[in-house]
Order: sequence, then structure tokens, then C-alpha cells
Amino acid sequence: MSYPDTYYARTMADAATRAVLSGPVECDTVIVGAGLAGLTTALELARAGQRVVVLEAESVGFGASGRNGGFVGPGYSTGTDAIARIAGADKAHKLHLLSIEGMEYVRSSIRDLSIFDAAPTSGVLSVLRYDGGADLKAHAEETRRKYDYKLEYLETHEVRQRLNSKRYFQGLRDGRSFHIHPLNYLRGLAAAIETLGGRIYENSPAVSARLDGAAKQIVTADGRVDARQVVFSTGGYTGALNPRLKRAFLPIATYVMVSEEAPELIASAIATTDAIGDNRRAGDYYRVVDGGRRLLWGGRITTRAGSTEALVRELRSEMVNTYPQLAGLKTELAWSGLMSYARHLMPQIGEMAPGVWHCTAFGGHGLNTTAIGGKVVAEGILGTSDRYKLFEPFGLVWAGGLAGLAVAQLTYWKLQMQDWWRERAA
Repeated sequence: MSYPDTYYARTMADAATRAVLSGPVECDTVIVGAGLAGLTTALELARAGQRVVVLEAESVGFGASGRNGGFVGPGYSTGTDAIARIAGADKAHKLHLLSIEGMEYVRSSIRDLSIFDAAPTSGVLSVLRYDGGADLKAHAEETRRKYDYKLEYLETHEVRQRLNSKRYFQGLRDGRSFHIHPLNYLRGLAAAIETLGGRIYENSPAVSARLDGAAKQIVTADGRVDARQVVFSTGGYTGALNPRLKRAFLPIATYVMVSEEAPELIASAIATTDAIGDNRRAGDYYRVVDGGRRLLWGGRITTRAGSTEALVRELRSEMVNTYPQLAGLKTELAWSGLMSYARHLMPQIGEMAPGVWHCTAFGGHGLNTTAIGGKVVAEGILGTSDRYKLFEPFGLVWAGGLAGLAVAQLTYWKLQMQDWWRERAA
């Protein structure tokens, strides 16, 4: 059975059609990439009165920004201890607070822009696949003390009241985090940008760039944009247009599937509207969607685009291993998307040359970090803050090319084995 990439056709929001760039246009800032980071940057600049142009090679949200699991919560793809080792404790603290601000930015944008189709739902539950409640309690206490951020600790029996699986033990529920329909959120941002006078051109890949001097120029097949500022926010789909940016991250594919309608069967396994993620470093994430009628399940990563059908079989194996009662639940839709990972596992945000900005490499934890990334880049362009400099310790370091991809894949397999061994020993 094949699984066509029909996610966009099945989404709740209407798909607006946008023009291809034709001929020359001028603006204050041109943004390459209509994903979460690019659209957030564009929205903040348009709100400040700038003339903004966004160039998108495909359509709004085509990449990982529109294809992800929809979890919105604080943090980054690496932990605060690793961040502190590179940036220092003070910057690590401020960066975590920024990640919380990014989460709240998404929430307020949905409310203020009336993006009802984003369907925000409160609650993200992180669960252990082994017995380890003491560490979870300590983490919850540290989070409360350092950030005034409450996490609710759940004993094993409380977790299993919500998740009918013997695979799970203790958990932490984050009531401030939430989950959304990410593509509909992006479409709402795009509509708001256009209402403010910003222009978004789809099917308009940039083919060359002139970035030296005060005047910048981005050229497409049929047109060009002249601007004072350029922002690159192309994520895992970055091409050769900006070699320095392309060599600084690894494109990593992730996979998501959505079930058929089976509300009673799904409810027999999952009795919560919270989004779920397990503690494995190569773990699963999932949530009920479509009013409880379907189950969205994601996970697995590969360093090159693999067969979606083959990866769906692996995802289904994980699902049934966790919930044997869902063995008869059929998969109706599946898709993949490319994320961008830096070697240090942190976003790459800043000004690489005068008037040339980058906002990318969100590495599987992007709904909150793209929001704050776009916001601080816009603040930098407008001169209202230099908060983007908090990300300076995490620069555009070489990601290792093909060797880096090989190491990433080996690391992922190693993490899977470590997860398996830890569960087996528990």
C-alpha cells in the first residue's frame, strides 16, 4: 500500500493560491522561505511598517514547518546543561526564558489573529518508558525554582489511567504547553502578513543572490527583489544559494502518519487530549486529532529521504508495541519532511554579514523556537533589541557534510540501542 502526501488537500483551512514572482520588485526586507521562522519575521516587520517580500520555492508551509507533529512547548533540541557548557549559565537561563516566550508568542498569535483552524489544545504529557520517578520529581522542582514554571508529576497509575499501555511509567504534564494544526497556523500568519501589505510569492525559488554592499538582490527564474535586508529561513530545504548556511546544518527527515477514523478504538488506548512524547532519545510523539476521531503518530529519523511506506511500517510497529489494542487501526495518510540540525543542536540565528540574516536549524523543536527566532531577528533588523546575540555562541559551524550525515545516522542507531537496553534493564 502506498501513502500519498495528501496532507495539504485534507487540511481544514482553505489553500490560498499566490502569484509567482514576475519582474522586479523593491522592499525593505526580503525573506527567503515561507516556513515558521520566515513568516514570523515577516509578520513582525510588517507590523512595524516595513515593506516585506517573502519568496517561497513551493507553497507556504511546504517543509517541516507545515508537516510536524504540532507540539508547542518550551526548550530546545538539546538540554540546558549542554547549552550552559557552551554559552554559560546566564545565557542558558535567558535562552530558556526566550523559548517560553516563543511558546506564548504562538498562543497569542492564534488568539489575536483569530486563527481558529489552528485548533490549539492544552496539555503535553512527557512519559517514561522505565521506572524513574525520582528524577522526574527533581526535574519538575528545578523547573519551578529556576523558571517559575510548573510541571505536574504523575505516578505510574495516573499515567496509565490516561494511556492504557504497560510500556509507560511516571510522567510530567505541562499544562501551559499545547498542540496545534501547524499548517493552518502558518496559513493564518501568511494571511495576516498580506493584510498588512506584505507580499508572498509561491513557486518562486531563489536562484542567485547579490549580498555585498548596501543594496541586496535576490533573483528568481522570472523576477528579482531589491532590498536593504535579506533573511534566509529555508531550514532543511536550503540549497546552494547560500553555501555558508548550507554547510552549517544537516538535513534530517522525519515521518508522520495519521490513522483512519476510529474514535472508539483510539479511546480504548488513549484517554486524554494531551499530546504525548516519551523520554527516549529516539522516541515517539503522538496525539489524537480531528476531534478524537484520528490518531497522529510521528517519530523515526533518517539522514536521507527514505521510503515513506517502509517508515510507516516501522511507525506502526512502534504504535502496536506500545498499544497492542491498536493493531487493527489502519493508517490513512503519511508524509515526511526535512528538518535542519546544527552540530550543536541549537538554532542558528543572527547576522552573517551586514544586512544578511539567518534564522534556521531548529532541529525538531521548532514551533516555539521558530517563533522567538523570527521575533528576535525582526527586532535586530528594526534596531529595537539585540536579543538575537544570545544565540551567538551557536554559530554557523560546519556540520560535517556527508561524514556528518553518517555520524548522525550512527548516533541515532546508538541512541535507539541505548533506549532499548535501558528499558530492558528496568
